Amino acid sequence: MPVLVASDLDRTLIYSSAALALTMPDARAPRLLCVEVHEAKPLSYLTETAARLLTDLGDAAVFVPTTTRTRKQYQRISLPGPPPKYAICANGGHLLVDGVTDADWHAGVQARLADECAPLAEIREHLLRSADPVWARKHRVAEDLFAYLVVERELLPADWVKELAVWAEDRGWTVSLQGRKIYAVPRPLTKSAAVREVVRRTGAELTLAAGDSLLDADLLLAADRGWRPGHGELADAGWSAPEISALPERGVLAGERILREFLRAARTAAP
Repeated sequence: MPVLVASDLDRTLIYSSAALALTMPDARAPRLLCVEVHEAKPLSYLTETAARLLTDLGDAAVFVPTTTRTRKQYQRISLPGPPPKYAICANGGHLLVDGVTDADWHAGVQARLADECAPLAEIREHLLRSADPVWARKHRVAEDLFAYLVVERELLPADWVKELAVWAEDRGWTVSLQGRKIYAVPRPLTKSAAVREVVRRTGAELTLAAGDSLLDADLLLAADRGWRPGHGELADAGWSAPEISALPERGVLAGERILREFLRAARTAAP
């Protein structure tokens, strides 16, 4: 019985130095493994224990990294364990098979977005017009599918994201605040749709998932079992659902706990 594990990456399995949440005394801090380098600087980490768990998970289940990152950003990551056959990037806009985009899947996504949502150009224009340069540091478009801002959180007006979300909802888009990034994403562009396609191709009979942000909610709801860490948008909102476990751990130790849960559930399901 194949088990499929679809997991968000940033602030779920891997963590920037700012998101590690190492609250214990230095002498008790876990040993870390760097899994991403960008512009000659270490960028993302997991614990060495998590690295071993992820390697074991690759042998016990079909592990599918499931991220809002672009393909280029995803390919900077070097995860331990067997190379995943499938990966989901751009929040479901790209399904990678052995590292290569499935062109048919991507074309289908583009057609659906054109039918159901306001165009990206309209969203980007609104962001450029309404975001104050005092706190909006960067404007970005990802894979010609969605847009995001890099902001200074401490300067961000309290109600700005909520107001943007209301405006976007009328146009078929959703808004999510993750760390220093505000994402505007078309509503039909979902991780869960791409995961269902991988389930169809693999014949998986059990799907496990994890994530920390509102963009992961559909992924968690589509799984048979799911986990969310004690930090992130979902935790801040007190979000819960049947078969979803809210973990108390925060930061990089939450990633380690999630991998333990994945591995335990995958092994329990093994014949």
